[in-house]
Amino acid sequence: MPREIITLQIGQCGNQIGMEFWKQLCKEHGISADGILEEFATHGDDRKDVFFYQADDEHYIPRAVLIDLEPRVINMIQNSPYSALYNPENYFHAKDGAGNCWAAGYYGGERLQEELLEMIEREADGSESLEGFVMLHSIAGGTGSGLGSFLLEVLNDRFPKKLIQTYSVFPNQLESGASDTVVQPYNSLLTLKRLTMFSDCVVVLDNTALDRIAVDRLKLVNPNMSQINTLVSTVMSASTTTLRYPGYMNNDLVGLLASLIPTPRCHFLMTGYTPVSYTHLTLPTIYSV
Repeated sequence: MPREIITLQIGQCGNQIGMEFWKQLCKEHGISADGILEEFATHGDDRKDVFFYQADDEHYIPRAVLIDLEPRVINMIQNSPYSALYNPENYFHAKDGAGNCWAAGYYGGERLQEELLEMIEREADGSESLEGFVMLHSIAGGTGSGLGSFLLEVLNDRFPKKLIQTYSVFPNQLESGASDTVVQPYNSLLTLKRLTMFSDCVVVLDNTALDRIAVDRLKLVNPNMSQINTLVSTVMSASTTTLRYPGYMNNDLVGLLASLIPTPRCHFLMTGYTPVSYTHLTLPTIYSV
């Protein structure tokens, strides 16, 4: 029986990465942009139920909750070609935003706690054997850091026996002009404490390294956000491959993390992927080894 995983996309960065991640999973599992299984994928032995569930009309719907404190990115997803893929009840956005401030994001989460938990618990109740949560967020902004920190605390309290894994985007430290967020170091420091205390695994996505790979390895002069997010989604799909395709080992999140994390507090993981190249400016070609 597959162990289900619920994905929480928090803030602008989390939702943009999440959108690319679901595009990648749809390609790998043969699911169209509106959630219909393609003819060639009907006889596979993959475990779609880990990240998707099947609705009454045979649509495959991601086990995802999309959360932001401002409407711009959520509206962009709702108007994209993949808008019909998601459960419309799992969108949530406020109007004020967090203003790139950790405290505004954190107390925004406290204010909206009931609505957010209702969405998450409804998704959890629809799972037969929930294994845990995967959170996508940035530690430098306001919503991803503040609201993400609040949700880590709440999930740890409400679901103490479920695993919490995060894909956390760390800010670019080399270029002083790479960010317009003055309080970025404070946001990062406050979020790191919660990541250390309340998550079981943190996959570090270093913006500095991503930019360097895009420029030095992929020869992109001015890499845009979509190209960077495509790199991230490729790494994410690769790291969850053993969960979605049956094999001899690492078939669930517990088994995967047990071999990577020596002690509970030492759970910050770096990613590696090779080989990777761009034959076009927007679409990656991954060569199998």
